[in-house]
Amino acid sequence: MKKKIISYIKANKTNLTMVGLFALIAVILPGHFASAFAFLPLLGGTVATVEIDEANTAGETLTHNITNSNMGSTDAVNLDPVAYPITPGTNSYIKYQKIHVTSLGTSSKIDNLKIWRTGALGTGGTHGHVTNARLTAYAGAKAFATPVATAVATVDQVMPSSVPATANLGIAGSLTGSLTGAGSSDYLCHQITTDASATAGSTSTMNYQYDETA
Repeated sequence: MKKKIISYIKANKTNLTMVGLFALIAVILPGHFASAFAFLPLLGGTVATVEIDEANTAGETLTHNITNSNMGSTDAVNLDPVAYPITPGTNSYIKYQKIHVTSLGTSSKIDNLKIWRTGALGTGGTHGHVTNARLTAYAGAKAFATPVATAVATVDQVMPSSVPATANLGIAGSLTGSLTGAGSSDYLCHQITTDASATAGSTSTMNYQYDETA
């Protein structure tokens, strides 16, 4: 069994990136949240093919294999954070994203999904990063709703700042769920929050990890 990590770098205030099997890198700057996306090669053996997908608009338009996870003041995939900055005292639009296994290759199972951030969000004011990912009292698969820049029910947990002890994102509504063929995780929902005193902050890395069993 191999453990795979997707890392996502994000800064505070309005710049975001992700990494994992895919690595998304994001940086938050006052006014905008930008990110880059890079594939992290895995060592040894045959591996599953995995991508990050994002849903947007009222019609749940799904974009496969996103190129970044920039967060800003509009509901859009691969958005330009300079064009859609996050104003201090407001939130970013919430992201609805999935870990999508397009092929298991010669592996038999993917499970044990863990999501966390490393690094501080920034200085000056209060910066938050909230999510629906959690270790206990998992609310099941989060249903998609038109993305908004206001608080969303059950997206109220602080994004972990170190690797969780156990899975915190589910598959088929359960933290013990697994994928034995092509399919997707539950929606990972996350959002940046700021207050009126928020300023440009440091960058941090978001990590997406899963276990892959041969």
